[in-house]
Formats: sequence, structure tokens, C-alpha cells
Amino acid sequence: METPIIGVDSESLDAGTCRIISDLTLLFEISQTLETSIELKEVIRPALKKMADQMGLQRGTVSIINRETSEMMVDEAYGLPEEKSELCSRSVQPLLMKVAESGEPLVVRDVAANEHFKGRVVPKRAPAGDGAVTSFLCVPIRTPHETLGTMSAERLTRPGDHFEHDLRLLTIIASVIAQAVSLRQSAQERIAALREENDRLQEQIRNHFKPANMIGSSSQMQSVYNHIEQVTTSNTTVLIRGESGVGKELVAHALHKGSPRNTRAFVKVNCAALPDSIIESELFGHEKGAFTGAIAMRKGRFEIADGGTIFLDEIGDLSPSSQVKLLRVLQEREFERVGGQVTLRCNVRVITATSRNLEQLMEEGRFRSDLYYRLNVFPIYVPSLRERRSDMLQLADYFVEKYSKINQKNIKRISTAAIDLMMCYHWPGNVRELENCIERAVLLCGGDAIQAHHLPPTLQTSDQVESTSRGTLESAMVALEHEMIVDSLKSTRGNMAKAAIDLGISERIMGLRVKKYAIETERFRTPSLS
Repeated sequence: METPIIGVDSESLDAGTCRIISDLTLLFEISQTLETSIELKEVIRPALKKMADQMGLQRGTVSIINRETSEMMVDEAYGLPEEKSELCSRSVQPLLMKVAESGEPLVVRDVAANEHFKGRVVPKRAPAGDGAVTSFLCVPIRTPHETLGTMSAERLTRPGDHFEHDLRLLTIIASVIAQAVSLRQSAQERIAALREENDRLQEQIRNHFKPANMIGSSSQMQSVYNHIEQVTTSNTTVLIRGESGVGKELVAHALHKGSPRNTRAFVKVNCAALPDSIIESELFGHEKGAFTGAIAMRKGRFEIADGGTIFLDEIGDLSPSSQVKLLRVLQEREFERVGGQVTLRCNVRVITATSRNLEQLMEEGRFRSDLYYRLNVFPIYVPSLRERRSDMLQLADYFVEKYSKINQKNIKRISTAAIDLMMCYHWPGNVRELENCIERAVLLCGGDAIQAHHLPPTLQTSDQVESTSRGTLESAMVALEHEMIVDSLKSTRGNMAKAAIDLGISERIMGLRVKKYAIETERFRTPSLS
């Protein structure tokens, strides 16, 4: 069916002009069809149908070369029975490959007389005596860089018909399809590459080194894990730095567990807890009678840790005299027991930790610079809890589960109000303080959720709620009211009417309280799936 030309009297145009306009219309419609979807199969068949309607095609096929197997099979066909399309494509494949390899069009004047079309059902011919035959035309689908496949068409032709126009039109259509195929193949390759990269990253995340005894997935903790992974298998001396309570001992444990020394002793020494009079004996041991009270020989911590790891916590509190003797052990790997004359050698990995500013202590003359440089071979900084707030809920959940089991309680969650208090607190005691707070809250909790009033008073700051409280009792009542409203809104997913019923108050009072405490009910609502 010919497409009408709006505003133009088709009778006033000659046949050549009408054909040009018809061809341009066909090309435009095919271009629009190819833009409707990224899936080639969804757009090729409609394009072939448009060609059949305007060019009088009986059959049409588009065959794309498989880049992996280099085979060419019919990707989409029009006018061929679906169950026979594969059989037909195999019979004419030599012709398709010839066109693809040569890059030149091919014409079979009468398919009935060609061996490649034997066994195929030939469409009905024109009335007897017309001399019409079914002709096969095939052109390559190619870009300037490669041949992507072929496009073929079958139509009735009569004696004296020429194929130049049809071949030219098919070649133009094939070039339009080639651009579409190339873009889609490039898109599919990019998608495949992105999927492969995503799979690789997922595998890397699954296999990413993370000590079993440490909790946290923030970027700051990932940096700590990376440092542990880099040095864990070596014998390098490590200096762990960070505030008190951040978990420096856990890092030392992780370094020992991941090292080849993990089957030997892991000896911990808190240098700040030992007085100067006995620290040398604790570290290096003593002989019998070395001093008053030395009734027997005693091995020191370095001797016990031989073949394993010794962890010297709070190394910044070590006395100047002990620093000298420790420096010798680090340099020579040898020492003598107190009161002894025999030099003992030790094969020990030394890991130290401090919450003190060693650089400032050096300036004040309280810490030896040569010992500092011996210890500071591979420093690892453990961030404070304030620096990794994204890990706080993960840590809190871990401690809730831990102390719920210890105290035989069934606590399932932490209320929103309690979470808000924890997130606003500055945590000077870091993870150790958080653990103590959660342990206290678990002991006080009588239900299945930790509420804000279960947390220590240090977390109950006046900044959490807007109130003009004049006393401790009023402040506590306001805090409790705020907490109960927030918890109820969380349970009802932001439905103020249901929350008011649960709390036994009117909707008007609920609205006033929500406005008073500037509670954003939208954050409790579950987004609709549409």
C-alpha cells in the first residue's frame, strides 16, 4: 500500500519522483522503527514488514554473523514459516557467506532454478504466461570497519525488470540497519563488560580481607584492614596508634592470628599498669635471689613469647630506663634476666600500641627518639568512634546480641530514640564506652527493645529534645514523651492516627506533640512501590 503524500497531487508527479518520495518515506519509517528498542529482534521484523508493504517483497531475512563462532544464521525473517526458517537459512548460507566475504550484492534471477533453493516452497507466481519468476537479492550489512551480516529479499520479477534500483535501496536500508546493529552490539559489549566488572568487584568484596574479630565496614576501617593485610605475614614491628578504647588490642590479635606465628604464644603486657620497680623483671625475667622476694627463677614475657608475638600496650608510659633495655632487645634480639649473666636470644615479633602523642613526649625528653624510630616502622592508626559513626549501629547490634545471650534476654532491636541519642553523643571512651553503655541498657531493659531511658545519663542531653524544662523530673518526662511518640510513629510507619490510638491520646494532641518536638513523620513511612 502506497503512503499518501500530504499536500501534493500524486497525479502531477512523474513515476520517478513518486518512487524517490516512496523510498525516502520507507527509509524514514524504518529509521523510526529501529529507534524504538535496543533489542534487535523487536525492531527487525517490523522493518521487514514495512519493506514488504512498499517494495512488494514476498520474503525477507536479516542474518547477523556470530562474533564468537563466525557462523551466520537468520536473525529475523519475514514471510518464512517459523519452523522452516532454520532449514531454509542453512540451504542458502553459502550464498549469504559469499556476500559477507566479498562485500558485494548478489542476485539470483530465478530461485526455482538454483540448487541452493531446492526443497523450498516457492511463493505463487503471477498468472500463467506473464513470465514472472521469484528473484533473490542479497546485500551486505556492513560498517566502514567490518561486515556484520547480510539482508536478503525475494520478490516477483518479470522479463526486462532491472535490479539496480532495488539493490541500491536495499543497500541503503542495510547501512541503516548496520548502524543500529553496531550500536546495539557496542551497548551489549559495554553491558557485558560492566557485568563482568561488577562480578569481579563483588568477588573482590566477598574475598576482601577482614579480620574475624573486628566489626565495621566504613572506609576508615577498610583502611585499617588493608594495613593489617599488608603487614600480617611479615615480622615487621608495628606501632598501633589511636585513642583509648578504639580496639588497638584487637588489631594486635588480628596481626598475630594472620601471621605464621599464630600457633605460638601471644603475650600481652600493659606497660602503664606495671610499676617501674618490677617492669624489667616482668619483661625479661629474673634469677633466684636477684632481689628481695626473688625466691625462684622466673621467665620474663619476652622469653615466654619466644617464637610468637609480644604486644606492648601503652608503650608511651614506659620508664626511660626500661626504654633503653627494650631498645637493645629490638636491635640485638637478646637480653639478660635480672640478676643473671647469661645472654638469652629471642625470636619475637614486637607489636606496640599507644594512645599518647609520642612526638610530643620526644620533644619533652620523656621518650627516646631512637626507640621511637625502632617502633614506628609500620604505624597503623585506628580511628575513633566519632570518625566512623556509620559503624556505630553495627557495633551496637553486636553488643546487644552478645549481652542478651549472656543475660538470657530476648532483646531484638534498639529504638529510634535510643539510636538518635547514640548518634549525637561524642563517645570520648570510644568502642569500650559503647560496649559498657549497651551492657547497662541490656540489664535495664525489660522488653524486646532498648529505649532511650535505658542508656546512661551522660547520653541524655538536653539538646535531643526542645523543651523549657525547669527541673530534672520535667526534663526526664519530656524525654520519655518524645521517645514514646517517636517509637510509636516508627511502629505505625508514620501514621499519626494509629500512633495516637496506640498511645491513648487524641489526634489533635498527637499533632501538637509532633509539632512541638519537630518530628519528621515522613522518615518513618515506607515508600510506595509504583
